[in-house]
Amino acid sequence: MCALKVRVKFKKTGIMKFIGHLDVMRYFQKVNRRAGVDIAYSGGFSPHQIMSFASPLGLGLTSEGEYLDMEILSTDTSDHMVKRMNETMAEGMEIVSFLLLPETAKPAMSVVAAADYLISQKEASAVTLPDGWQKTVESFLAQDVIPVLKKTKKNEKQIDIRPMVYQWELRDEGLFVKLSSGSAENLKPELLLEALYQYAGKEYPPYSLDICRLELYAGGEAEGEQPLIPLEAFGKKIEAPIPREVKEDMP
Repeated sequence: MCALKVRVKFKKTGIMKFIGHLDVMRYFQKVNRRAGVDIAYSGGFSPHQIMSFASPLGLGLTSEGEYLDMEILSTDTSDHMVKRMNETMAEGMEIVSFLLLPETAKPAMSVVAAADYLISQKEASAVTLPDGWQKTVESFLAQDVIPVLKKTKKNEKQIDIRPMVYQWELRDEGLFVKLSSGSAENLKPELLLEALYQYAGKEYPPYSLDICRLELYAGGEAEGEQPLIPLEAFGKKIEAPIPREVKEDMP
């Protein structure tokens, strides 16, 4: 029986930002069962639902654009699947789209190249942004090189994060940045903020800032690479139900 590839876009907001990635995986396994998603299972003695997430979201971050790839055996229309899944969702989780992928589509987790973030101050925070922070951001990101000490489980090394900042913009809501993301080069917004506050001679106050991931992209910024494309753009809306395929040798 041939499986269909689908890409689900969802939001993670509010109190759900404190739910870790492994718990989100378990959560969607339950959502699929409750919503009647005809998801495919792996073989073997311990079958599991075939699904993968584009990029784990850091604990404490919210998102308007998370992605989940699944293999399914049949499906209702996109609109109906969004409705059915949202009816089982807890507050803070919302399905945005349910799209069919081409058979040749690569998993989202293997093609992620960039992510959009909006960094803003929490309304209830007693810590305020330093005076003239807009000018500080401008001069900080105007540097040709931004060296930071990146720590891993095994060691630490100094890297230049400036090439990983593809775009930035000061908005009324806060600081918008498009950062390198994925397995090749991955710049977390927290690391960028630590470097910014160090540049300003201030202590980084992580709990006074809201970080929201707005979108994930495939592609690349280097010369000769494909332009950045939102992961949602690879799928198409399902306009009519798709039933299970029945093998010819089955009774």
